[in-house]
Amino acid sequence: MAGAAVSPRYVCEGTENLPDESCVIVGNHCQMYGPIACEFYMPVPRRTWCAGEMMRLREVPDYAFHDFWPHKPKRVQWFYRLLSYLIAPLSVLIFNNAGTIPVYHDARVIRTFRETVDALQAGTSAVIFPEREVAWNGILWDFQDKFIDLARLYRRRTGKALAFVPMYIAPRLGRIVFGPAVRYDLDAPADRERARIKAALMEEITACACALPRHTVVPYPNIPKRNYPENVPKEAHDA
Repeated sequence: MAGAAVSPRYVCEGTENLPDESCVIVGNHCQMYGPIACEFYMPVPRRTWCAGEMMRLREVPDYAFHDFWPHKPKRVQWFYRLLSYLIAPLSVLIFNNAGTIPVYHDARVIRTFRETVDALQAGTSAVIFPEREVAWNGILWDFQDKFIDLARLYRRRTGKALAFVPMYIAPRLGRIVFGPAVRYDLDAPADRERARIKAALMEEITACACALPRHTVVPYPNIPKRNYPENVPKEAHDA
């Protein structure tokens, strides 16, 4: 399989938690590993949310430099600034030909939502990595939550309650683990559902991580490898 050349081989666990209908699969980003794992090993048809800037040649360098390498020492930042320009053509080629949906954080976000719900209605699930650079619990970084509003547009189109499935990706173990689905409550206020589903997804992804054998977690930000956390503290593992 082509993915093995650039990524670990993955085994999927908990696939019985994937509903029969299309859904939104929500996981930890683990830098480049999350999108690559889903591109090659996802067991259901899917389209993955991708930063729209990574699909436009002029926008790749600035976005990549500030999103991928903000923690690099100043003495080597020149190298990563250069690298951000070098990867731009490859980024555009890959992300415009993979199963992606461009994500925007301005007025164009409605295009993201419409294209996603179109895919869901066609029987294709959506994969979203909503972490942002706000520390949370050592395994996950805090989630953005506006993606949960997809369920309201999906309801208007179909009258159905959308399911969100938590997913934990462990590159060091070569595992993708799916947890029990959380279904949107059609009668609840939007802000309450955002908070409830976000909390449920983050807690279940953390539980999936902690249930696995002790391993190094690949975190959302590109920090030095010596600072990568473990899924279980050493003292708890040795107890």
